Amino acid sequence: MEALIRPGRMGTAGSQADKFAPIDLLREDPDRITSARLGKLLPFGAPNEVLAHRLRDIQTLPYVVVANPHLAHVYESYLRAFERFRRVPEIKSLEDNEKYCKVLEETVTEHATVIPRLAIGVLEVRGLMKPEDTDKFMTTMLRSRISRRVIAAQHLALTETFNSPWHFPQAQHPPHDQEAVGEIFLRCNAKEIVQDCGKTMQELIKHTYGLHVDVPEIRIYGHTEATFPYILSHLEYIVGELLRNSIQAIIEQRKSKDANLPPIEVLICETSQHVIIRISDQGGGIPNEVLPYLWSFSKGPRREKRLENLARVPKLLGTLQELQVPGGESAAEMQQRLDRRSKHSDTGLHHGSLSSLTSRAPDLRLGIGLPMSRLYAEYWAGSLEIHSLEGYGVDAFLQISKLGNKNERLTTRASMDAI
Repeated sequence: MEALIRPGRMGTAGSQADKFAPIDLLREDPDRITSARLGKLLPFGAPNEVLAHRLRDIQTLPYVVVANPHLAHVYESYLRAFERFRRVPEIKSLEDNEKYCKVLEETVTEHATVIPRLAIGVLEVRGLMKPEDTDKFMTTMLRSRISRRVIAAQHLALTETFNSPWHFPQAQHPPHDQEAVGEIFLRCNAKEIVQDCGKTMQELIKHTYGLHVDVPEIRIYGHTEATFPYILSHLEYIVGELLRNSIQAIIEQRKSKDANLPPIEVLICETSQHVIIRISDQGGGIPNEVLPYLWSFSKGPRREKRLENLARVPKLLGTLQELQVPGGESAAEMQQRLDRRSKHSDTGLHHGSLSSLTSRAPDLRLGIGLPMSRLYAEYWAGSLEIHSLEGYGVDAFLQISKLGNKNERLTTRASMDAI
């Protein structure tokens, strides 16, 4: 979502934006939402403030780069959103909020084309800009997009909570009964996430390589009861991407049909402030010539194939639910499974970032999975690192911050959203 700020006056850079951190999303108790509070949920100053910064980022690119049809399309989409939100009045009533939510949803749908358009654009213009400048531009645009979509989804989810017939303002609930704040699940279980993502990825790989193909076993050990707050769509995207890479590497490394597949080992380690998930495989590692481009959106081999695959994905939200496996679990079934994880939640997740407005073939390699995964991890003050031993395998380390501890101020909006 490209315009997520509560309507109002044009704010100055570094004012309200700098005071927000992702942890602020957890401060809103959905059971204490009132009509007066509803119009003040979004923490920024004005939608055109953040859009203006992204428009300026595009305007400062070389003319020959901005003239690329895909980047020009993104610019025009942002400009339309800028004009749309500039005309939205400040929220002063429930009717105003309902109108605003419709604008949010419309813009979410329209901007589902942004990620593939950006990815194709930066691949087509490489050579016209320094690679490091291209990656910096792409990272800034996607970080900002992730951030604003999260805030929009949170506003929509909390609005739906308020409108629910089961919502009772000022109701008293024991803290342990609350499992979700809007879109954020307060007790994501690391083991369950890995198991569910593993099942989905195994189905996907069987569809890609053939139903007769054996897939490696996924073994989970360590602190299997570890829980933490997170947005499930972000976490499933990261874990799913890492597991898919490992499964594919093991299958492609297989010497013969009769050879036993080595298992994928997942170690979960919980500390007072972090949960670390290590995914280890014996898939032969990453070739040394590919390793330097692992986190780049614009550099690396197979450019033409990436462009071809991206062209087949006109819309992309960056969620695991977009993968459609014929004969396997559908997006609707996956959504029901996610809903069951939060049986006490009444937030109506279908409006937010967990919804799937698009679908894509599971066998398409887009070349942006790892960079996107790192952006998701860093948004929540975590990290994602890959250690490869060519000829043997890969260790992927996902570090997740346990939000709510003494280090609640994760980062300033200035550093996360480049405002």
